Amino acid sequence: MTGDTDLSPARLRHARYAIAAVFCTHGAVTGSFATRIPWIQEHAQLSPGTLGLALAAPAVGAALAMPLAGRINHWLGARAALRALLSLWTLSLILPSLAPNLPALCFVLFVYGATAGMSDVAMNALGVETENRLGRSIMSSLHGMWSVGALLGSAAGTVAAHAGADARLHHLVAALILTAGGLFAVQGVLDLRADQGAQAPPHFALPPKSALLIGAVGFCAVFAEGASLDWSAVYLRDVLHTDAGLAAASTTAFALTMAVARLVGDRVVDRFGAVRTVRAGGVVATVGGLLVVGVRHPAGALAGFGLIGLGIAVVVPLAFAAAGRSGPAPAQAIAGVATITYTSGLIAPSAIGAVADATSLVVSFGLVTLLAFALIAGAAVLRQGPPVGQAGGDRGGAAAKSGPVGLDEPAQTRP
Repeated sequence: MTGDTDLSPARLRHARYAIAAVFCTHGAVTGSFATRIPWIQEHAQLSPGTLGLALAAPAVGAALAMPLAGRINHWLGARAALRALLSLWTLSLILPSLAPNLPALCFVLFVYGATAGMSDVAMNALGVETENRLGRSIMSSLHGMWSVGALLGSAAGTVAAHAGADARLHHLVAALILTAGGLFAVQGVLDLRADQGAQAPPHFALPPKSALLIGAVGFCAVFAEGASLDWSAVYLRDVLHTDAGLAAASTTAFALTMAVARLVGDRVVDRFGAVRTVRAGGVVATVGGLLVVGVRHPAGALAGFGLIGLGIAVVVPLAFAAAGRSGPAPAQAIAGVATITYTSGLIAPSAIGAVADATSLVVSFGLVTLLAFALIAGAAVLRQGPPVGQAGGDRGGAAAKSGPVGLDEPAQTRP
């Protein structure tokens, strides 16, 4: 990679803060959208099943568009590509609340998912490059900043929902603010470009077999995240019959615990190791799921969603770190795990809706609880080597063993 010849400690610190702000902006869009899903459902007059169908559209859009992100990075360079893709993502927040019916909502959510996937790949790839140049792990804290953004977006959405604000106005204002903030943040990221004459990345590459078990663990965590983020507010409203403000607060509780856990995750894993941390997280998330499905009271559900967020928070960063050492092609393994986990997060909302339509939302979150329990058994595949620049331990990033991950490849995805 070429470009940005100033790699002084001060410049790299500035680049780290800038990419952290980008992660925060990306998360704020998701939080802003998630808290107003009940409003969008009511506005478009959708049942839980048809809402689940609509929420499958982002998965399709992301799956088709994600491979384009590597080529856009290759053509434009990291900073210009991130500027364009992040702006498309923040502005796409305007679209869902405008949809009057199911077909329109499916279309706009397809666009929403496409912009989400491309911007997610671009920012995570640049985050890995920044980590490699710093020589120490920062991806957990970057994912933590994404959760902070989701928390801020969901908190604003909770206030808007409690005040009875029209989601169309709320999302227009939020999109304009986030677009301006995102453009400002991107100015400070590393401006890296592919080497002259470098071949453009392939559209698609199958993950190696060594990454499949790691991807399965990430799948469980991200499924629980996607389900909780998009359906927690609907659960409190429809199952526990709370008002819109309290229902939206469930999303805030979930985002808050994830943000705190990710921001301190590196220290916890350094002390206890990746396997113990994920096993303990699986226990916490399972308890949270049992509270959601077993305690028919808003306080129990709020606590349950918070514990699910706390338990699954660090799984995805550790999955990518393990993928980087899982075989002779670490970059391909990381890209494969990214595809599995990202797809999990996007199909989870529609799967929850389908199960809810056939049975109930309580049964849907019973499935989430089972996947959280699976983390306890699957944690061993995330056993890790030393952190960047150190020896020993059960912790370390992908860069520790694999070297730099090119911007032409999707390195990580949304937690």
